[in-house]
Amino acid sequence: MKRNGLNHQIKISSAAVMVALLFAGSTHAVQVQDLTRIKGAESNKLVGMGIVVGLKGTGDGGKFEPSMRALAEVTKRLIDPSTVALEMKNAKNVALVTLTANLKPGVVEGDKVDVHVSAVAASSLKGGRLFMVPMTGPLPNSPVYAFAEGGVIIEDDETPTVGVVRNGAQMTKSVYVRYLDEAGRMTLVLNDAVATLPMANNLANLINGLIASPTGPKLAVAVDQKNVVVAVPEHERRNLSSFISGILQTYVAPEMINTGARVVINEKTGTIVFSHNIQISPVGITHAGMTINMITPQPEPDEQNPKVERNSFVGIDPDGRGGARLADLVRAFNQLKVEAKDRIAIIREMHKHGALHAQLIIE
Repeated sequence: MKRNGLNHQIKISSAAVMVALLFAGSTHAVQVQDLTRIKGAESNKLVGMGIVVGLKGTGDGGKFEPSMRALAEVTKRLIDPSTVALEMKNAKNVALVTLTANLKPGVVEGDKVDVHVSAVAASSLKGGRLFMVPMTGPLPNSPVYAFAEGGVIIEDDETPTVGVVRNGAQMTKSVYVRYLDEAGRMTLVLNDAVATLPMANNLANLINGLIASPTGPKLAVAVDQKNVVVAVPEHERRNLSSFISGILQTYVAPEMINTGARVVINEKTGTIVFSHNIQISPVGITHAGMTINMITPQPEPDEQNPKVERNSFVGIDPDGRGGARLADLVRAFNQLKVEAKDRIAIIREMHKHGALHAQLIIE
């Protein structure tokens, strides 16, 4: 009996998948899940405010009224309603803090998550302990999702006003992931590094090849450069996890990954990462006593040509590909032993004047 659906189509094409996997090692194919995320399955945040106690004179008690009011409220509820702020005027062992917690998709009741703690006015949270406090969602009137408490760990001694409570918040309410919208559609959001219209269209075509009938309508559509909407067949919604897993684990051939022309520069580390075959206009560059001319070929200096500058590199289209590439310029940098800061300065100026035909991203 003939069966429809993703599971069946994956089974009948298993031989083709195995062939693709055999080539994956040499072609560096990646899975859909490495290029996208599912809209609605993002991480969430919890927030709160609390008191860190047990500090050694580095708190913000005493004259800092917000901390004193918070401490007075806790004291009234838990200790002695007759205690007043005046009796705690020298309580420099407490600090008012803000709290945040990042929730991974699908966190459920009973799970524990880290709590990040930041002092409002205290000089240090070292040695302190977070007093139990509820944590809610970031929106107004959000319910309580967790309770947090525990010792504060200072991760950087240079910033003792910021710390973390490991597994400090225990969930009292589950946060369920919503994979489909009201119309039964799933949206795959491409990572920024690969978010282009050609890439979104390639992904939609790949998914249609998996789940759509050759004679039926397309179930996956690229609506823009970041979002691919997939209409999940009704019979697949009964086993949604299997359907989604089949798509996310599908391999994407390298030639289908179109990231556009991009150059990413990390000025702190001096790292330059760029897409293959980025073109540059014919250009002459003079910088820090060196000359790089990407216009006409020039012979290497020798006894017959002693006047050829040894700190210059000249040549357009050295491999006969129909135009100079950024890779050619980088090869010139290597020959001249150009330092990272000078390479970055040159590339930035080229982009500024329109000679670099790529998006430039500075980190």
